[in-house]
Amino acid sequence: MPGVVLLHGIARTSRSLRRLEQALQEAGFETLNLDYPSRRKPLDRLADHIHPAVADLAERHKAPIHFIGHSMGGLLVRVYVAKYRPAQLGRVVLLGTPNGGSEVADLLKGFFLYRRFYGPAGQQLTTDRELQSLAAPDYDVGIVAGSRAIDPISALFIVPRPNDGRVSVQSSKLDGMADHVTVKASHTGLPSHPTAISQAIAFLREGRFNRG
Repeated sequence: MPGVVLLHGIARTSRSLRRLEQALQEAGFETLNLDYPSRRKPLDRLADHIHPAVADLAERHKAPIHFIGHSMGGLLVRVYVAKYRPAQLGRVVLLGTPNGGSEVADLLKGFFLYRRFYGPAGQQLTTDRELQSLAAPDYDVGIVAGSRAIDPISALFIVPRPNDGRVSVQSSKLDGMADHVTVKASHTGLPSHPTAISQAIAFLREGRFNRG
């Protein structure tokens, strides 16, 4: 049975991925839906934090190990694989991940409340920081972007259109990605959106999204 490691976004918990987790289990995947201290450590140290649990899954699980990350969780997937790549690495799905950086983080990074709430990882989300130094993936990556903005301020005045209210479709794209699809969902709604879930499962199974 293939395994899937699920990583939530910044300031979220594993509960935000529960509907996706249930769908994966019903589709025949074993899941590891991890909580991690997203606001307390930079991405590199967050990769260290999740490593024991992922390594334990890989040790007792000889089938492929896939990853799905929502928002910053997708960046954590990329950092983790670069540092601790499992021998049986499968496919990776990124949901609303700001691979090109976040324009919202650009605007707010200097504000004390933003720095206090989002911590060191929040400072890494800008468009001009080390995100750009992450190597292009040499493994199968499928990206699901949202195009339904429910936050009118960030959607209209900060984030280039189309966007999900937090991340633009353009910023979600990544050199070397295997496939990309856009879903009419908001940023926070992506992990529980039926189409996003079905597309994620399709990519894990086939290495491509459904176009029908």
